[in-house]
Formats: sequence, C-alpha cells, structure tokens
Amino acid sequence: METQKIAIIGLGRIGSAFLRNLLARSGHGVELVGVAETGDTPGRQQAVDAGLNIASLDEIVALGSGIDILFDLTGIPAVRREIREKLMAQGNHHTVVASETIARLIWSLTTDDELPVIAGRSTGY
Repeated sequence: METQKIAIIGLGRIGSAFLRNLLARSGHGVELVGVAETGDTPGRQQAVDAGLNIASLDEIVALGSGIDILFDLTGIPAVRREIREKLMAQGNHHTVVASETIARLIWSLTTDDELPVIAGRSTGY
C-alpha cells in the first residue's frame, strides 16, 4: 500500500478532531508529515504530545512534493489563497489542497463520531 503524506493547516476544533483521527490511522497508508497552527489550541498541544513539529505555513509549503495532500482546515479564505499562491510560486503541481469539505467526507468514512460543526463557516473553495 502506498503511503499518503499528509499535512494539516489549522488545528482548531475541526483540525484537532481530524488530527486525532489521522493519528489513530498512522501506519495504515497515512503519514502525517507536518502541521501548522499559530494559536494556542488543544490541537496544537495534541500535535506536540504526539511528537509532531509545529511548522509555519511557509515551512509546510517548502516540503514541496513531500506532501501528497495538504488539508486546509482554517476556514479562512485568505489562508486558502495564500496556500494556493505559494504552491503555484513554488511550481508544486503534486500537492493536492483539500478543504474542510473533503475532511468531512473522509471523517464520515472512517468513524461514527461527529466532526464538530462551526456555524456560518465556509468549507469550500
């Protein structure tokens, strides 16, 4: 089985829950290669406790084709644009940027638990 190298940007309520789910599946075709979170969130602490390095967005993007899927779970349109612009500037045509919508689909396929819902939040691109 080919391992998918994953990064998560944003470890708030959605990102924290998604991180927990991915960590439980580590070694089953999923490798978490990076996370980015600027705030002091429980997800950030969860990542540190799991031995993950908290990186900046620039450090995550610099991993280039070392990331297969980058989950943008910030819910911030400006961050979405910044990620895409930085990947394009780097000439990265490998990394797929997945939104919260895709994270919710994966979540529903891998657990019966409810992923948190944040009212009024845009989840698409």
